[in-house]
Amino acid sequence: MVRQDKATRHQRRGGRVTQVDEGHDATEAQQAAPGAGAPAAGDLLAQRYELVTHISDDAAGRQVWRGVDVILRRPVAVVLRYPGGQRAAEMLQAAVAASRVVHPNLVGVYDAVDEADRAFVVREWVEGASLRETVAVDGTLDPGRATTIAHAVAAAVAAVHATGMVHGNIHPGTVLIAQDGRVVLADARVDRATDAETDVRCVAGVLYFGLTGHWPERELPPAPGAPDAVRDTAGAVVAPRQMRAGVPAHLDSLAVELLDPRRTPPASDLVAGELARLDTVGPDPVEESGALRFAADTGELLRIRAVRPAALKIGVGVLALILLATVGTIAGLRLFGNRPGPTAGDTQVAPSNAPSGGAVDPRPIPLSASQVRIVDGDRGDRGELRNAEKTVDGDPDSAWETHVYRSPLTTVKSGIGILVDLGEARRVSSVRVQFSDGGATASLLAGDADPGSSAAGDQEILRSYQALTTEPVEVGGAWAFGDFDPRATYRRLLVWFTALPSDGRGGYSLGVQEITIEGP
Repeated sequence: MVRQDKATRHQRRGGRVTQVDEGHDATEAQQAAPGAGAPAAGDLLAQRYELVTHISDDAAGRQVWRGVDVILRRPVAVVLRYPGGQRAAEMLQAAVAASRVVHPNLVGVYDAVDEADRAFVVREWVEGASLRETVAVDGTLDPGRATTIAHAVAAAVAAVHATGMVHGNIHPGTVLIAQDGRVVLADARVDRATDAETDVRCVAGVLYFGLTGHWPERELPPAPGAPDAVRDTAGAVVAPRQMRAGVPAHLDSLAVELLDPRRTPPASDLVAGELARLDTVGPDPVEESGALRFAADTGELLRIRAVRPAALKIGVGVLALILLATVGTIAGLRLFGNRPGPTAGDTQVAPSNAPSGGAVDPRPIPLSASQVRIVDGDRGDRGELRNAEKTVDGDPDSAWETHVYRSPLTTVKSGIGILVDLGEARRVSSVRVQFSDGGATASLLAGDADPGSSAAGDQEILRSYQALTTEPVEVGGAWAFGDFDPRATYRRLLVWFTALPSDGRGGYSLGVQEITIEGP
């Protein structure tokens, strides 16, 4: 069957069929197939399996056919080596081993036949598409769907490992998604040097690919037809949340940590169990139970208990966060780093360590165009340094905008930000930022000096300013920070971005509409 172009395949998704998509077109495979005596449509193998349609040649040089079991009258997939030889023997050995493992997320193996001049494996035909083709046609998956697929693959791998075998061929082309939603893993291999740890890392690769459309080829065996992961300046894989908005932190951590070659991954059954938990408990599975972490050397699972932010602040004697839906002249704390921004009418109670003499109503600090400028981590095109004044003009319809980057920000520069000069050292109650879109990653820094708008000056700011946020946080359309020491004073604040949201068209950009800073 000659494959259609992307648009046609999308239109005919209901009738699309793929068996182990290795990224080679059937037309190419037919041209490369041997001439005389080569298998052809209509051939009857072992007096039982009729070859119907040649689908492709896979990366290992095997022909993949759609066939029919003429005795049971059911469709089958036929993986055939012509001519035979040692590679055919390895293929048959892998098929015999795979046939011993029965699992709903593994493709069933029905038969394995050696006819000397050719050998073939007969297995379940899955009506659907590979993960590689699904992402190519429909784009990256939502986090829930990516989790479900990774969970299915992990469960299949755990079943294989329980028998003492390894799969050895996990990539987006061997993950098949049936039309009824079932996810199955196909095409186990023994003709490839691999181990159980590699299988587990490949499960993380499947999750990463579903979220980003990229395959970390330096960390994992090759995946035909899948582009390499985007990397930062040090060559490390860029986290999914730096490539697109909306990826939960627990999925981001799971994928990145399993792919980290410095860490020993846990056993496949533990990873399958964790993915099962994430696949069933809803959109925020770490709210109560904590995020999964892996010990760097042993692969032991470490569960870090999640503590609600307000409780954490009280527990360490820091400011408590209390939101009230009343209007009044009450001092206090705006939201801290990773909570949603305040809405009109939000007020807070005064912190317990506020200066004596009663609460003072926080008010917006007046800011003018001369008090804001852009700090560029690597000073590229200076066009991005213009229009900073739009962030303090009081007009939510105007905005300072970054360039549209064609890869995540940290692959191009260390970051970019907006420096606000308060005019004098003064106490601050809150910083609120309104964005054009959610999905950026932001930090807040503070310092006294401004060496001037130059490459050297910007680098000096980044070296000398102190971070007020404990770590960069993913922000929504509005972000508020209020974890200020009420006894401290601040002269300059830097809102610093290290990741930009995807624009849905292959680019990354951000607009900042308004910055509001309040103080007593």
